[in-house]
Amino acid sequence: MERYAFARSVDLRRNKIFFAERILVNLGVKLSASGSLPKPWACLPHTYKNRMHPRTVAYSQVTITELMIPSYANFGGKIHGGILLSLMDKVAYACATKHSGAYCVTVSVDTVDFLQPVEVGDLVSLKASINYVGNSSMVVGIHVIAENVKDGVVKHTNNSYFTMVAKEDNDKLTTVPPLILSDKEEVRRFVEAIHRKDLKKEAAERMQETKKVFQLENVMSLLEKERCEIAFAAK
Repeated sequence: MERYAFARSVDLRRNKIFFAERILVNLGVKLSASGSLPKPWACLPHTYKNRMHPRTVAYSQVTITELMIPSYANFGGKIHGGILLSLMDKVAYACATKHSGAYCVTVSVDTVDFLQPVEVGDLVSLKASINYVGNSSMVVGIHVIAENVKDGVVKHTNNSYFTMVAKEDNDKLTTVPPLILSDKEEVRRFVEAIHRKDLKKEAAERMQETKKVFQLENVMSLLEKERCEIAFAAK
């Protein structure tokens, strides 16, 4: 009886190994020459085995689609801008994390353009793509459309650029894989992101300089053209 139980246990184990091997083969994992299972780290797909392997823009493109319900509306009956920003942040995180293979956080949001209002009942789709990569940072471009599911009318409602950074488990920044640019459009977006970054840096430096040299009497002529009033005695 004991011998039968032992033999049955061995057979069950062999069956489990056999089915595990078949699953790995179906996933594209190569077994060793003897047919035995490879070391655990050798079972990982190539993109995970070497996280710094360059990746295409298409590899990490993500689209999130959500129906706009009444609870998303503001006092004017349109979809609240904060709802759309939250969805943009979600799709930016998914796109950046897929490219980097690491946990990502949002560090800045540039030029959120609200081109047209979004209505209750619209089906909103947010498409995110990696436009640019630095060392640990990525610029995610987001294109938003809203479709009226009753009449099929589709409108472009939002554009935005989210800058994300990748982090390790210890909260330190980590390097992200290079980006493969497959066509002229992807090259254009990459170059635009470089120029946008340079302009942002230049604008920040100019604002710091403006703060340093600010004198009220020097800006009075500028304010005369604006819709404001000085409610105190300028000294």
